[in-house]
Amino acid sequence: MRGGMGNMNNMMKQVQKMQKQMAEAQEQLNEKTFLGTAGGGMVVVTANGQKQILDVKIKEEVVDPEDIDMLQDLVLAATNDALKQVEDETSKTMGQFTKGMNIPGLF
Repeated sequence: MRGGMGNMNNMMKQVQKMQKQMAEAQEQLNEKTFLGTAGGGMVVVTANGQKQILDVKIKEEVVDPEDIDMLQDLVLAATNDALKQVEDETSKTMGQFTKGMNIPGLF
């Protein structure tokens, strides 16, 4: 039964290679920016792959002192839009590593 050890070594090499690829993918993801919009581009929120909000742009014409609620809703919607894009891209990018692999606690 000597074959078992080499097999285990090989598997460890595969796992290490995958971890390296995952780290690189995560890094690329972190450097990407995502634009969330609301109100047809009246509010634009920029987030990075780490779910940090980098920028909020609000068009002048949507600023109505009489209707702060609408503005708050737009900012909220644009922020959620940006964060959802980060989520989607993260699952798409990182999902390729977990396809067909059932390693509990990997994420």
